Amino acid sequence: MRAIVVTQYGGPEVLSVAELPTPTPGPGEVLARPSAIGVNFKDVYEREGRGKPSPPFTPGSEGAGTVTAVGEGVTSLVPGDRIAWCTAPAGYAEKVVVPVRAAVPLSADITERDAAALLLQGLTAHYLTTSTRPAREGGTALVHAAAGGVGRLLTQMLTRNGVKVIATVSTPAKAAAVRALGAWQTLVTAGGTDLAGQVRDLTGGRGVDVVYDGVGRDTFEAGLKALRPRGTFVLFGEASGPVPAFDPRLLASHGSLFLTRPTLNNHATDPAELLERSAELFGWLRDGEIDASVGGTYRLEEAARAHRDLQQRRSTGKLLLSPEGS
Repeated sequence: MRAIVVTQYGGPEVLSVAELPTPTPGPGEVLARPSAIGVNFKDVYEREGRGKPSPPFTPGSEGAGTVTAVGEGVTSLVPGDRIAWCTAPAGYAEKVVVPVRAAVPLSADITERDAAALLLQGLTAHYLTTSTRPAREGGTALVHAAAGGVGRLLTQMLTRNGVKVIATVSTPAKAAAVRALGAWQTLVTAGGTDLAGQVRDLTGGRGVDVVYDGVGRDTFEAGLKALRPRGTFVLFGEASGPVPAFDPRLLASHGSLFLTRPTLNNHATDPAELLERSAELFGWLRDGEIDASVGGTYRLEEAARAHRDLQQRRSTGKLLLSPEGS
């Protein structure tokens, strides 16, 4: 089978196509043929050496497709079943081994393309707005990179619950896109922008209740200053790099703030919780309350271009790889 392999840490150029043996599913696993593969910043972190795998490895963890074989003891799935996954390793490949506990069965009205575009980022936005800091009517939130995959979904999930969203974006076109999703205010950020000051102006000097930050280093300090006293800073990613080390007393000086660094691994490891969150997520998609916007689809061998476009913020929505071509 064809797969993308990282033989050394580095930039997008280290992603190369290789011919690898087709894997065999073990006990409690299935083999799936993906029709759509999700591209995420998690994959970028791993490629750069900020994740767990050591070279050589195949990046990726999210996709959707068809079961082609099952391992010993598997009775809940059979060849031909359609599934999605977001925590199965070595995902940039024509065949992927998926643990049954990580497989989400797809109903006939959910396409594999939508599932691959939605599952990881959708589940992330779901736990961030239901468990980490539950969305409440009348609240205010600052959402960074609101035109990106998680940002778009956060904006939709927050606004559907009556939260006023201040969305940061990089271009006027992206500002228009997130306003169409229900954002209350949009801020086009650039070098030298007084982000915290703008947020406080919009909130009557009070600051927002919560900051959702998947950017990290470049937005961390401004996000702290944009919060109201006893507000919550939710750091769920580090697209611009890790935040600098800081003295926890800084949280006190900014108003007894709360800071958390949640991950999906702690919110969907239990199969029952995964299926419950997925069912609600796909229900919102089915009802039109959220969408699964695809910003671009690339051939498997174009993985490096997909990574460049993701990191340089050239797209709006989710990026996908297609083993079957674009």
